[in-house]
Amino acid sequence: MTQTTESAARDEDEDRTPAPATGRTTSSRPSRSPARFPAGLRVHRAWIVAAVTFVTIIGGAAFASLPGLLIDPLHTEFGWSRGEIGLAVSVDLALYGVTAPFAAALMDRFGIRRVVAAALTVVAAGALGSVWMTASWQLLLYWGLLVGLGTGSMAMSFSATVTDRWFVARRGLVTGVLTAAGASGQLVFLPLCAWIVKEHGWRPASVTVALAALVVVPLVWFLLRDHPADVGLAPYGGVYAEKPAPARGATARTLRVLFDAARTGSFWLLAGAFAICGASTNGLIRTHFVPSAHDHHMPVTAAASLLAVIGVFDIVGTVFSGWLTDRFDARRLLAVYYALRGVSLLFLPVLMAPSVHPPMVFFIVFYGLDWVATVPPTIALCREQYGDDSAIVFGWVLASHQIGAAVVAFLGGVARDAFGSYDVVWYAAGALCAVAALMSLVVRRTPLPGGGKAVATAV
Repeated sequence: MTQTTESAARDEDEDRTPAPATGRTTSSRPSRSPARFPAGLRVHRAWIVAAVTFVTIIGGAAFASLPGLLIDPLHTEFGWSRGEIGLAVSVDLALYGVTAPFAAALMDRFGIRRVVAAALTVVAAGALGSVWMTASWQLLLYWGLLVGLGTGSMAMSFSATVTDRWFVARRGLVTGVLTAAGASGQLVFLPLCAWIVKEHGWRPASVTVALAALVVVPLVWFLLRDHPADVGLAPYGGVYAEKPAPARGATARTLRVLFDAARTGSFWLLAGAFAICGASTNGLIRTHFVPSAHDHHMPVTAAASLLAVIGVFDIVGTVFSGWLTDRFDARRLLAVYYALRGVSLLFLPVLMAPSVHPPMVFFIVFYGLDWVATVPPTIALCREQYGDDSAIVFGWVLASHQIGAAVVAFLGGVARDAFGSYDVVWYAAGALCAVAALMSLVVRRTPLPGGGKAVATAV
């Protein structure tokens, strides 16, 4: 097949693998290059897709930054109880987890661009609609249902789908960078939204995050592509493959994948360990660290600042974990992460003090590095063991993460009421992390006859 000038320029990239010369044109690979890169440009299109994904996740993180800032203003203006407001946030968190596996299947059916653009539009509609609400059920609708569904569709399964399709080399590193995007977004929007709420009220803050989502939509639509074959390329570090036909029956497929994965021991090991991950991060530290520090007479502002520092080191730790995942056994990495996290939690009760001191700063830095370092190796294990269904399987594993977080967020408060302190909560969480480390170590995979996929089993 004779190459055109455009395709020759496209193939100059040393990281790309041109399609085999078959002498025919398929619907998956257009005869003219739609990439439209200048001759000699040595950047693979996969990196542009990853950059757009990063920006999109940052935009979605704006919505995760705002609910906690709305509790007091809404309580003051409308007189709603904190329980009513918290219910909407709980629905948001639950839908964030449960939506993820269905979103991965919808991306297989309708494409990444359409699903993510629609999700951004839905969350923007939820934020804008809340500006005119007058009853607590409207908060449940706008921030619970709409924002929950939208952000769930841009959850970690989004980054898992992008890395699965566009990268063969550097998958772990890219996964780490995209996972860190969520923390990056909160670092950007949390102080901004806090300032807006303080100076101008909660409505302008809601409008701000809605606009942040809408600004990203054109980037997604014009720069994001569903599959390397859409632009006639091989994935980064891989060989060219035809784009598969759209998967039909997204809901049925999502449930089928769950039932198939649930018959393997490793699904329960990975889901159980990731539930403990959610319990010991979002459910425990993010929810109860500030009130626990306040119990020891530390100012709330100081405790909140320490949480912000966790977010800074979360970015570093997650990217480094992605780099390690490309080079070491993901199971052993997970075991090390969970074990170190558990040990740190056992020391936390003795570190609590009225003021910030060096040992507490060390804990914050260490915990930040470990916060979501578990994500890249967990995605890698799902990919290795469940093949083409890995993004959906990881979506279900992510749902277990959110369920674990929700359970401990509730039980931690119950324990504080019952025992008068959080000490027993930290000790219990440390023990759970030890269990997660053991669960990670006993995962193995057995190739299916004929290759192509692997079925995860427990040793």
